[in-house]
Amino acid sequence: MMSEILFLVEEDPDGGLTARAAGASIFTEADSIEALRQNIRDAVTCHFEKPDERPKTIRLHFVRDEVIAL
Repeated sequence: MMSEILFLVEEDPDGGLTARAAGASIFTEADSIEALRQNIRDAVTCHFEKPDERPKTIRLHFVRDEVIAL
């Protein structure tokens, strides 16, 4: 059993947010952060079918690119 799973959260260029798990093939998206959190919970529950296999903690790491022009 893993104690924690990490999701990389990014803004989608077409709008909304995407989240991809590091170390597991889980991907989800949503229009708001609240909806994304719920989608992530649902995706983790679906991916790890047995409750004793599910991570205890879900960590979100927000990735943001920023360009500065001179």
